[in-house]
Amino acid sequence: MSQKILVPTLGESVTEATVSKWLKNQGDQVTSDEPLVELETDKVNVEVPSPSDGTLQNITVKEGQTVNVGSVLGTIGSKIKSAEKEVKEEKKYTPPVKKQEKIEKATKPLNEKKQVISEPLTLEKEDVSYTEEQPLILEEQNIDQAEEPLILNSLPEKKKIKETKKVEKTFSPAARKLAAETNVNLDDIEGSGRNGIILKEDLLGLMGTQPEPTKRRLAYGPEERIKMTRLRLTIAKRLKDAQDSAAMLTTFNEVNMQEVIQMRNNYKDEFQKKYSTKLGFMSFFVKACVIGLKNYPVINAEIQGDETVYKNYYNISIAVGTDRGLVVPVLRNTDQMSFADIEKNISLLSQKARDGKINIDDLQGGTFTITNGGIYGSMLSTPILNPPQSAVLGMHNIIERPIVENGSVIIRPMMYLALSYDHRIIDGKEAVSFLKTVKESLEQPKRLFLNL
Repeated sequence: MSQKILVPTLGESVTEATVSKWLKNQGDQVTSDEPLVELETDKVNVEVPSPSDGTLQNITVKEGQTVNVGSVLGTIGSKIKSAEKEVKEEKKYTPPVKKQEKIEKATKPLNEKKQVISEPLTLEKEDVSYTEEQPLILEEQNIDQAEEPLILNSLPEKKKIKETKKVEKTFSPAARKLAAETNVNLDDIEGSGRNGIILKEDLLGLMGTQPEPTKRRLAYGPEERIKMTRLRLTIAKRLKDAQDSAAMLTTFNEVNMQEVIQMRNNYKDEFQKKYSTKLGFMSFFVKACVIGLKNYPVINAEIQGDETVYKNYYNISIAVGTDRGLVVPVLRNTDQMSFADIEKNISLLSQKARDGKINIDDLQGGTFTITNGGIYGSMLSTPILNPPQSAVLGMHNIIERPIVENGSVIIRPMMYLALSYDHRIIDGKEAVSFLKTVKESLEQPKRLFLNL
């Protein structure tokens, strides 16, 4: 009896996947629940386990092919039957009579070889003749050495020929301009271009300023082509769809991070000791956004057909950069979370995303997104919406800048905030007011604990 390997249900709105890699080869023995094949969806990678013990009998879908949910990937055959076949095959092809014949045949050539080996032992003259011929080889070498001056005499003639050709040099426009600016003697340069044309790079090499090729260029050449992953293709499609479908607009503000930084420095050690997790800035921003979303519900809404759907729960999506691309796991019911809960869940989801172990459920159901380009050094950006959400907040790096407080110029750690939103349902008034609320909550973090 054989059992089919089927594509499992992959989650909400996911109907197809690409066979990324077969973890077992056809004919391999497998056990129940052992991973057989890796599927790549537009969100995460999924491993399909073996439905039973046995042998991977057949692979029907090759790597790189796209399959739908419920499709057959291959079959698992019975392990017992395959073992019985192997025993029968061994009995058929190992009769004892044939082994004796083979042994007899094998012994005959060995005796013949011994006779052949014994005969050359009497040929002592050959060794003597070999030693006598060695001086002849040395004499031939002396002859070659005597001819070496002829080769040396020919070298200047070749140089003269090359020197006559150097008079007819051609230059690229860039090389000619650089030579005029630097007064380089072009007679000492050999061109690396087609037909010996002197290029700008040749001049730079003579001047000692030619950059060395990168390791990537040395390994892969001037160009390399890599097929985009399904995740990257989906990210590109969704971002482009967001730009085409939404009336996207971005508003900016800046926030003084002095109070948040001071509070974090005062309590980070005690916080980590008690909750076994670090106190970061993200928990402050999540709490500040929840207050803003409660005050301006349209920021937490989305468009479905001709209706505006208001979400009375606060699932914050946190953008995480990985080697495979951008992944946006979801923190659910953040209004009911403490600072410690937020930090622990962010750390857990981020690590799962980087390890490629994030689940479909971890990526669904978000109502609002926060992305932090500041960890990469971004000063300012315009984040793109994460459909079907209607708004996304962009964080940036913290830079000490001079600002005016109470008529005096002082240095403060400042951060630019960017809110991109769908202008179809969110007006500028709501967007600006929401961003102002986030700013005030961060500049006076005590408000976060009072829900003001």
